[in-house]
Amino acid sequence: MHPKAKCAVSLFGGHLLSYIPEGKPETIWMSAEAKYDGATALRGGIPVCWPWFARMATPAHGFCRTSNEWKLVEHRENDEGVMLRLGLTDSQETFAIWPHKFELFLDIQIGDELTVSLTMHNTDEAPWKFSGALHTYLNVSDITKVETRGMGGEYIDSLNNGALTQGGDTLVLTDSIDRIYTKPEASIELSDAGFERRIQVSNGGANSAVLWNPWAQGAESMGDMQNDGFKTMLCIEHVSGQKT
Repeated sequence: MHPKAKCAVSLFGGHLLSYIPEGKPETIWMSAEAKYDGATALRGGIPVCWPWFARMATPAHGFCRTSNEWKLVEHRENDEGVMLRLGLTDSQETFAIWPHKFELFLDIQIGDELTVSLTMHNTDEAPWKFSGALHTYLNVSDITKVETRGMGGEYIDSLNNGALTQGGDTLVLTDSIDRIYTKPEASIELSDAGFERRIQVSNGGANSAVLWNPWAQGAESMGDMQNDGFKTMLCIEHVSGQKT
């Protein structure tokens, strides 16, 4: 806790669970049905998807979000806020899934704004490829009363066999969405009339952006999301496609 904001972070998965700026509503959405069993990926918050995103390999979204090996590396605090650095390195557990050496750091800066950044170092003798995302679940007042801007018009529609589609830059949701925007702006804006706020989701190096909400049918099929959970969440995440 800090005078400017409250925040909660779990070392399981290196997972940010909550960020509440002083005098404002919760920014981050967590499912009321999330399973805190130390093995299952947590539904909500900001999961770390690395060294791959989506179902490029097993497990989906990589191994970081279900790792129990994250450590608190550094903690600093001043009048402006709090900085946390979490670290994860290769181990027998990670080698069984992905046979490469690495150092991974998750930096979380908490104050008037929330900044989360992921830095990786190749400590192996050979190059390796990776992709990743900070899979941010945003808390909204009512999914039908929010607008997003800045995604760019072109997207891959995962609900339509990956069809490359052209759309408008401003979006109001009326149904499920699972899109990868290929040319997003540096900052995507979420306008929430119910909470009377705007959230900027800024990009620090990713090359695409994902918007996701499962809507009613999708929520009902999930064991870790309440049936009406879709009404108060929207995932907006910048994604780094495969790099070396």
